[in-house]
Amino acid sequence: MNDSVNLAALSPFEVLLDYERRSLAHGAGAPERIDAPGLWRGIGFRIGERYLASSLAEVTEILAMPTLAPVPGTQSWLLGVANVRGNLIALVDLRQFLTGARSLLFETSRVLVVRQHGGSVGLLVDEVLGQRNFSPEQAIPPLVLDHDDANYARYVVENYALGDAQWGQFSMAALVRASDFTRAAA
Repeated sequence: MNDSVNLAALSPFEVLLDYERRSLAHGAGAPERIDAPGLWRGIGFRIGERYLASSLAEVTEILAMPTLAPVPGTQSWLLGVANVRGNLIALVDLRQFLTGARSLLFETSRVLVVRQHGGSVGLLVDEVLGQRNFSPEQAIPPLVLDHDDANYARYVVENYALGDAQWGQFSMAALVRASDFTRAAA
């Protein structure tokens, strides 16, 4: 769901109303079950209309969009490199890598930092939705959304129903091992 609002055109009160609306739309859900067998926990995020979650162990950090230095001669989905506390990380537009369509930057846009062989990589996503918990009872067969499903399916290892949305369990480990991802040179 793409509910992006031009916050600059709103009054401070309208901005607060928008925050409240978005907060209520992403309610906490059921209470956390600490010792529930089979419970899977992940960091929820959104790319366009898709709701995805990656293992807590795979995402090392969540950042606001850093300042980038472009890298000539690379794929268009490699946005550049950023200096994060003295470490250079490559920043990838995850939507563009998966679908070819460039992400738009919003106030909700975030970068998920993931470890890969030789360092870390940042993945630009539309929004981070916090921790999500899924049980085996919530597992569902994947719904066909559009022609980009095959691109996402390479990295989605399970699908879950949570509220009105289908969530894909997105494997960052599979992504960073994919040969087309590791070959960022144009």
